[in-house]
Amino acid sequence: MLRSVGQTRVTGSGEDPRAAELNAAVSRLRRELAAHPGRFSDRDVAEDELAVLAAMVAGGAPEIPRMRRSLLLIAGAIGSVSALAPALLQVRRAVDLFGEVPRQP
Repeated sequence: MLRSVGQTRVTGSGEDPRAAELNAAVSRLRRELAAHPGRFSDRDVAEDELAVLAAMVAGGAPEIPRMRRSLLLIAGAIGSVSALAPALLQVRRAVDLFGEVPRQP
């Protein structure tokens, strides 16, 4: 799987490597979140925002500001659950592959 910024699609695959990376990261965090035995009040928020990220990537036109907003909401919802930190970091790195949010003048 390609992991660096600026890489292009693999010849013949037709899939954006950034999208593949984000899909893998979202799937991992969803699985780990579902398997986590602890209950916390914002679990639904995290699950909803992971669904938003997955839908944006599936739709083929992810909006960077919305992706970053989802990432912040997920981090806020599960940030204190240390067992989920590695999977959350993977999602963050995958979102970062899409680039920075353009600054407003």
